[in-house]
Amino acid sequence: MSRPTSSSTWVRGVVDMFAAEGVDVPALLAEAGIDAASLDDPHARHSIDDVSRLWELAVSRSGNTTLGLSRELAHTYGKLGVVGHEMMACPTLLSALQRLERSMNVVSNAATFALQRDADGWWFELGHRGGERPVPRQRVEFGMLTMLGFCGWVTGREVQPRVVEFVYPEPADPACHRAAYGAPVRFGAAANRALLAGADVERPLPCRDADMAALHARLVDDALERLEVASTSADVRRLLGALLRQAEPRRRDIAAALHLSDRTLQRRLHAEGTSFQQLVDETRRELAQEYLRKSRHSLQRVAEMLGFDDPSNLHRACRRWFGETPGGYRARFGVTRGRERRAD
Repeated sequence: MSRPTSSSTWVRGVVDMFAAEGVDVPALLAEAGIDAASLDDPHARHSIDDVSRLWELAVSRSGNTTLGLSRELAHTYGKLGVVGHEMMACPTLLSALQRLERSMNVVSNAATFALQRDADGWWFELGHRGGERPVPRQRVEFGMLTMLGFCGWVTGREVQPRVVEFVYPEPADPACHRAAYGAPVRFGAAANRALLAGADVERPLPCRDADMAALHARLVDDALERLEVASTSADVRRLLGALLRQAEPRRRDIAAALHLSDRTLQRRLHAEGTSFQQLVDETRRELAQEYLRKSRHSLQRVAEMLGFDDPSNLHRACRRWFGETPGGYRARFGVTRGRERRAD
C-alpha cells in the first residue's frame, strides 16, 4: 500500500466545512502548505499529516475546540465520493457498511473501518494509521458524525447509536457531544467506535439497485487499483521524463504541475524515502541507458536531452553511474562514433 493519504474529495468537504464555520480558508491552506487547486483534482491525495495539521490550524484559528461537532455540518460536508454511491445501492445497511470496510482506502488509506457483531447489535470502529502527528480529536469526532449521518441518509431515517466511545479524555463539558450523537458518550475508551442496533443495520435500503451497485463496485475497484500503484515519486518521475529535454528541472515547477506547494512536495517525497534530486538523478540514469544504448544522437545531444547544460556533466555522471565514459558505455552496445555523427 502507498503512503497514508486521504482523498481530495474528503478533504475538500472538510475545508468547505471550515469555511462554513467562519475559518479563513485561503489563509489556512497557505499556512498548512496545501495548494487549493489540488482540492479540485479528483485523483489528488493528501497525506495524513497534512490533514491533521489542517485540523490543528483550523481549531486554533477558530478558537473552537468542538469544530465540526454538528450533525448538520457532517451531513452536508462529509464526502465519501464514489464509495458513498456504491454503499447507497447496496441491499441493506449491513452490506453497505461491509462494502465500506473493504473500500475505505479510497476515502482514506490513513483510516480504518471495522465491523464487529455484538449481542446488542453491531459496533463500527474508526481508526487511523501512519503519520507522525497525533490525530486531532475533532477530526475523529467529525468522521464519526459523518458515518452516523450517512447511515441515516442511505436508510431514509435517522439512525441513533446506542452508545459512542472515544479514546480521548472527557472534555470539560461533554453535553455538546451527547447532543451531537444523540446517545451516551464514553471517553477514555479502548477505541473510537459506535454501537448500532441490529434492526437498523439489517434494514433494507430504499435505493438498493443491484446493477448500480455492480457499476459503482467496478469504479471503486479501479480507484483501489490506482491507489496501490500511485505515489508522488512516480508522478515526479513521469513529469521529469517529459521535462528533462527542455531544461534543468526545478522542484518548484514540478510541485506546481502536481498542484502541490514546494514544501508539501518535499515532505511527501521524504515520507517515501527519497528526494527530488535523487529522483532527478535516477530518471537521468535510466534515460541515459536508453539513449546511449539505442540512440544515434551525438553525446552532445544526449546531454541536452538529459537536461545537462554542459556535456562535461554527462561525462561525470556516466563515470558515477556506470564507472566509464559515455562513449565507453555506448561502445559496449555497438553504437559507433561514426554512426553518431551521421545521425546529427
